[in-house]
Amino acid sequence: MKKIRIAQIGITHEHAAGKLETLRRLSDVFEIAGVVDDTATVHTPVFGNPAGFPWKEEPRLTLEQVLEDSSIEAVTVEMPNDECVPAALRCMERGKAIHMDKPGGTDGALYKKLLDGCQARKLPFQIGYMFRGNPAMAFALEAVAKGWLGNVVGVQASMIHDYGNADYQHYLSGFPGGIIYNLGCHFIDFFIQLLGCPEKIASFLQDGPNAAAGSGNLALTVFQYPHAIATIRAFDQEPFGSRRVRIDGDMGLMEWMPVERFDGHPLEVTLALREGNECYTAGWHQIPLGPVCDRYETQLLEFARVIRGEAQDSYTRQHDYDVHRAVLAASGIRPWHK
Repeated sequence: MKKIRIAQIGITHEHAAGKLETLRRLSDVFEIAGVVDDTATVHTPVFGNPAGFPWKEEPRLTLEQVLEDSSIEAVTVEMPNDECVPAALRCMERGKAIHMDKPGGTDGALYKKLLDGCQARKLPFQIGYMFRGNPAMAFALEAVAKGWLGNVVGVQASMIHDYGNADYQHYLSGFPGGIIYNLGCHFIDFFIQLLGCPEKIASFLQDGPNAAAGSGNLALTVFQYPHAIATIRAFDQEPFGSRRVRIDGDMGLMEWMPVERFDGHPLEVTLALREGNECYTAGWHQIPLGPVCDRYETQLLEFARVIRGEAQDSYTRQHDYDVHRAVLAASGIRPWHK
């Protein structure tokens, strides 16, 4: 089957290096036309070391070269968070399929223009929320949809890591929502898949101990539903960087930590059921899922199938827009209206 010719626009997003490595691993699906070095043009803080970006043999292209090359069918947009959408809009206007990294910028109207434009042109669009290929998330969505947990009354998610430092906090300070805007968005995407749009959203955002002023690196976000509450706790300086999810229902619960792993061992989910079902007996179960070797592979393979017309996108543009509205509300950028 003919490979999809793809270019990566940007090397400054936190996920840029990982995304390129995944495209390389999927060399039977994608042909990498080249990479656009955006380090001289970005206007927002960057975290990491773009100078150490793993170029390998990929040609260095300009954005104009990507836009003008009709043989390039698709792009990954990996620029800083607030600069992805303008570049993606230019790609949309040239009819290119777009995988754009999260979270969609602080301008809700501009992001909606991108989503509406891709839908009107029937262009594949995919936003890179990193848990969309996570097997535990997929298992949880299936279990809740089948009613195994009964009525979900609570979700607790922690987005914790231990690489907080002055550079990272300077990076966070460039976003109105700090760590919730930058990292909490991944769980917001999951919450809206799991429970739909909430009635209310409230965030408590502040600077942690010894943190740079205005970094917003310590946060709690609450999604209120008619009969459930979902929370995200986030901090960037916790030893061991534990990330976990717990889902409680009136007929059972699920929990897993870590949220993802790529060390060759399977991700494990704890499932406890009051009553048995077609797959599991009542009681406690440890369920191995995986192993998973690559965070982005599942999503990019779906991107390829959608481009080829072999599959429908798993996410609608309305879902993508609802997630973005919720991210902006949780970040204090705009009010929430269900």
